[in-house]
Amino acid sequence: MKRNQSAEDYLETILLLSKQLEYVHQVEVARAMGVTQPAVQKALKILEGNGYIKWDGLHIYLTEGGKIYAEDVYCKHCTIRRFLELHGVNSADADADACEMEHVISPATMQMMKDFVNKNG
Repeated sequence: MKRNQSAEDYLETILLLSKQLEYVHQVEVARAMGVTQPAVQKALKILEGNGYIKWDGLHIYLTEGGKIYAEDVYCKHCTIRRFLELHGVNSADADADACEMEHVISPATMQMMKDFVNKNG
């Protein structure tokens, strides 16, 4: 799938919700993302069409491929946030910036950040 910030944000949100809840529903995704339920429904249809989720109209499940993709995006987010914090950026700004940067960062830059975070905590 071509990198798509919106799709990645939905996958990341579904992943995080699935770690907190037994079942993920459209309403929780809408609430977590601050969007309408019709917007979530449209996104879910696209994600399902791309094979990233299974959705029975009520429960949302990540497929294996969707889970791998979502975990990759979330790992980038956490690494970038920590990298920025280690460079003195406050947590709120680091989190907000990581949310944007995770979608556009090059593999080489991401690897440098991972190496730095792994070495420096």
